[in-house]
Amino acid sequence: MTHPLKTLHAFWFAAAPADRLAVLRIAVAGFALWYLGVRIELLAEVVRGDPALFEPVGVARLLGSPLAPSTADALVLATLLANVAFLIGWQHRVSGPIFAGLLLFTLCYRNSWSMIYHTDNVMVFHVLILGLTRSADALSIDAWLKRRAGGTSWQYGWPVRLMCAVTLATYFLAGVAKILGPLGWGWATGEAMLGQVLVDALRKDLLGSGAPALVYSLHDEIWLFAAVGVGTFILELGAPLALAHRRAGQVWSLAAFGMHWGIWAIMGILFRYQLAGIIFLPFFPVERIAVWIRRMADRRGRRSSRHQAAPALAQGAGLREDGLNRTNILENAERRAYGRRQ
Repeated sequence: MTHPLKTLHAFWFAAAPADRLAVLRIAVAGFALWYLGVRIELLAEVVRGDPALFEPVGVARLLGSPLAPSTADALVLATLLANVAFLIGWQHRVSGPIFAGLLLFTLCYRNSWSMIYHTDNVMVFHVLILGLTRSADALSIDAWLKRRAGGTSWQYGWPVRLMCAVTLATYFLAGVAKILGPLGWGWATGEAMLGQVLVDALRKDLLGSGAPALVYSLHDEIWLFAAVGVGTFILELGAPLALAHRRAGQVWSLAAFGMHWGIWAIMGILFRYQLAGIIFLPFFPVERIAVWIRRMADRRGRRSSRHQAAPALAQGAGLREDGLNRTNILENAERRAYGRRQ
């Protein structure tokens, strides 16, 4: 193997603890369960729309016509049940791929009835990666039943690296789309971004949802939007560089996390997976959470053992003291009896 290939192999297949992949599985699965759970009524309502509105996207293109509403409802329920199994790591070799496939179909089918929500894409890709790899070798029902700790291996490292790569690729493609769009590099001047922000605020006011108050305070600050435009280009087009080093990835993640909160404050746009920070977790050593939980559990276990041992020790001491008292009484009685015989 040549030197470049060895370097690439060492980079891509670096060893990682099983706990890291397991914590990511729990975090992503927990978010997906919440995301689907709060949309059960919405999903049921959407699939009962006018069949003329159905324009299949993604894997939903395999369908020649819309599903019966009852069938669509059953698939959503099956997705939720598989989500729970994926979350707790039960029968992961089966539940992981099933949940990943069901989630992909459910969201593609939902998007086939309305606008396409691109903000779901990274979450689905992360679930696919976690569902098709050994993300339940630790912190799972499977691991508990098999008394398996997971350890450290390259098999837990490359899925995390792939999750990072998928995240960075989406941002890079967003930057390329801006350049190839009608405005091109004009995004960096700030005027294009300000125009989009004001149009979005006007739409929100007209439709009744209301624009964030901050947008009206900043609409004259063109320099601020120019700085944001340049910063956005740096974050998006420079995203692939964040994969080169662990610290670079973490710094990039914090900057992107702040960018999304800024978008929410100014435009009121919710990128839920990004705002929750789940999308950026693969860049950090999240296995420390599992280590901290185990330490706390061990401390509580030791305290409980000490509390249980204390009464037993006290009882034993009491029995010894009682035995000594009885011995002293008998010895004194024998002395008095012996004195009387003398």
